[in-house]
Amino acid sequence: MNEQEKFVIGGAEGILIEQLTKMSNRHGLITGATGTGKTVTLQVLAESFSRLGVPVFATDIKGDLSGLSAAGTPPPKIDERLQKIPLASFQQRPYPVVFWDIYGEQGHPIRSTISEMGPLLLSNLLDLNDAQTGILYGCFKIADDQGLLLLDLKDLRSMLIWMSHNAKSLRGEYGNISSASIGAIQRRLLVLEEQGAEHFFGEPALKLKDLMQVDFSGNGVINLFDATKLMVQSPRVYASFLLWLLSELFEQLPEVGNPDKPKLVFFFDEAHLLFNQAPKVLIDKIEQVVRLIRSKGVGIYFITQSPLDVPEEILGQMGLKIQHALRAFTPKDRKVIKSVAESFPSNPEFDTETMITALGTGEALVSVLDEKGRPQSVQKTLIRPPESRIGPLTKEERQTRIERSPLKGRYDESVDRNSAYEILKSRAEEMQAQQEEADKQAEAEKNNRTARSRTGNQRTTGKPRGRASQSPMEAFVKSAARSIGSGLGRKIIRGIMGSLFGGR
Repeated sequence: MNEQEKFVIGGAEGILIEQLTKMSNRHGLITGATGTGKTVTLQVLAESFSRLGVPVFATDIKGDLSGLSAAGTPPPKIDERLQKIPLASFQQRPYPVVFWDIYGEQGHPIRSTISEMGPLLLSNLLDLNDAQTGILYGCFKIADDQGLLLLDLKDLRSMLIWMSHNAKSLRGEYGNISSASIGAIQRRLLVLEEQGAEHFFGEPALKLKDLMQVDFSGNGVINLFDATKLMVQSPRVYASFLLWLLSELFEQLPEVGNPDKPKLVFFFDEAHLLFNQAPKVLIDKIEQVVRLIRSKGVGIYFITQSPLDVPEEILGQMGLKIQHALRAFTPKDRKVIKSVAESFPSNPEFDTETMITALGTGEALVSVLDEKGRPQSVQKTLIRPPESRIGPLTKEERQTRIERSPLKGRYDESVDRNSAYEILKSRAEEMQAQQEEADKQAEAEKNNRTARSRTGNQRTTGKPRGRASQSPMEAFVKSAARSIGSGLGRKIIRGIMGSLFGGR
């Protein structure tokens, strides 16, 4: 097979461990304790896919992966490893990288809209209970029926306020709308804003085609999503963003069957955050996406400390498994290691459970799929060295690459077009103006009546001053006129406003 049909993960004692390109959309898992080499392994795989012309999306938790865009240097350790792994071609070089960052500080801003996120992922992001989730689903439905776009957080907030004011009139069609549930959602939105989530929601929203680029040399562009700040401020936003991205790919990309190579490969670091405290309905959704998205040419690679961080149903979908060292300090740790060892196809040459704790930095147990998709026996492997720099870029180097990016200027400036907030605000101002005009007319009518009454009294002679006697019919007509012109008129106007905004 040529290099386009497979690539080298590592080797030992003159034997290469290779991944078949056509099996690379069968997903994969990289696990191991902190400091055992997971990040370098991710870097090696990202380089391999880029050389194959496959675009890559990877989350950069610590900033270390930015070195992908710079050529590596030949330290002694790399030379030693190359002597143990017989690579036919190895050259230290940079790879094409585009930097992304929700905050727009370490790369191009990356955004989605509230509507694109959808009520399921948004409910998980806000950690809502069942009743509150129902209200949020209702909010999306009402917005659709009203023709109101939900693009950013202020759109969602204004929609919730409108629902609260009109809960009574909406109840017949959309069910009970609890003010307590709406209040709880609003408080969660305030917390979300404090965590910086307002940077994520808005326009221009990310276009998936911008993640699927190839450079002029035919190398797949590596998209690095900087999550160093996001992981500190809001891990839940980080997880929700990744789940949204998976959902968008699943919904938008066409079926391609079993391609010779993936159309796109995703690396999701700290994968346990995707599943921690997620409701079953969301776990089921992730499982469905992971199972079916490979037919759309997308490979998903999770990176976490232990395979047990990934639900069993999803773990069973992982084709490539790379296990770095785990440490056993407690009886619980030993149980975990035993479970991990049992998840690999055994190798009669060594005890997998024992080997997991004996691995050194840069070593791993690797199991790949053969041409028929069958898992192969686990092999002890020395991971090949990356061709790009190990470690982060300097601040100046990163900024230079951002300035030279082909996407410069496309996402840098946010756009705030007419959506739910602006439309509801305009309606409120219009109704307010109508009410003020009605009040003015009522006041003018009242003043006119008073003036006419005084004039009539001055012209009356021979009668005592004061209210003139009226017939019962005259009294009824005048009373009705006063009611319509003043109090009742205002109630009618407020009734109209109440149907839209629940009154002032």
